[in-house]
Amino acid sequence: MNHNTPLSPRPLRHLADVQRRVMSTAQLRAHGVCAADLAAHCRPEGPWQQLLPGVCLLHPGPPTSEERLHGALLFAGRPPAKAAKSVPAQPGAGDPHAPYADALITGLAALTLHRFSSAPPLLSLDRIDVLVPRTRRLRSTGFARLVRTPALPTAVQIGGVPVAPVPRALADAVAGLGEAAAVRRLLTEAVRDGHCEPAAAVRELSQAKLLTRPHVVDAVDSLLAEGRALAEDRLYRMVTEHDLPDPLWNVDLRLPGGPHLGGVDAYWPDLAVALELDTRVTRQGFRQDDDALWSEYARKREQLERLGITVVHLTPKKLRESLEQQATVVRTALMASSDRDPAAYVVVLPR
Repeated sequence: MNHNTPLSPRPLRHLADVQRRVMSTAQLRAHGVCAADLAAHCRPEGPWQQLLPGVCLLHPGPPTSEERLHGALLFAGRPPAKAAKSVPAQPGAGDPHAPYADALITGLAALTLHRFSSAPPLLSLDRIDVLVPRTRRLRSTGFARLVRTPALPTAVQIGGVPVAPVPRALADAVAGLGEAAAVRRLLTEAVRDGHCEPAAAVRELSQAKLLTRPHVVDAVDSLLAEGRALAEDRLYRMVTEHDLPDPLWNVDLRLPGGPHLGGVDAYWPDLAVALELDTRVTRQGFRQDDDALWSEYARKREQLERLGITVVHLTPKKLRESLEQQATVVRTALMASSDRDPAAYVVVLPR
């Protein structure tokens, strides 16, 4: 039997091409390949080779990048024989159509699959990071590096490969990078190209305890500035493209001879409507949405509304995903001004 001979009468039509070329020893046994045949085929100069422990490459020569991905997933996703009873399998782990249901590609390899231009080509990576449950009793080996987590995120399927979502993949990639420029490039591209929101990225970096590293903190500052600039640009486009009245941009509001009321991103003084971009993300990695951290913003909104000023809050995500809908929200607030009592006079100053 050579490497082109069918493994057994059991059909392989349900397997993708790459899954016919990379198989675990358990899969090979299920297709009628005994241990002796397996050893014979994986001998030096044989038609097959061992790609990773328990994973075989069913042809000679170097593996392709796709074969390395599937090999790493097969290695990390298979349940250890001795631990099969003591460690509960992940949902779908027993499904032959989902042989790596409890393993996800993460880190730089995942970002490459998400089409990050600043991530390296798959074949240039010395290792492929695989996200697995914390209970996995395997060790990293060869080009497969295991990254353990107490809770797996929902996988993103890319070309039949389960991949970690961008925020988690970013955090795992940054954990292995010591070069500030490389970290900054990845984080900037994540926000600039719309792969994820700044809040989600910073949250994952915080949970991974990476915000104690100075080069990561510097990159996060650039990330937040980039996210803010992109949101402001979309806000300008919303006003222009949807024929909204021109507001006063980035101003502070004060009572005449009185206290500072707060800054807003846009203000229509004749209509007493203020707009604020909700870009409040901290280095601690969470949106400021608990009672203590919301108090300052709630106080400002309540004070302005007591003066008869309508405050509209928009998020960067909504501006990116539904610009026309957000323009309708603002237009509605502007049109409703004629139905309200006149607002108190406030002083408007550049911010």
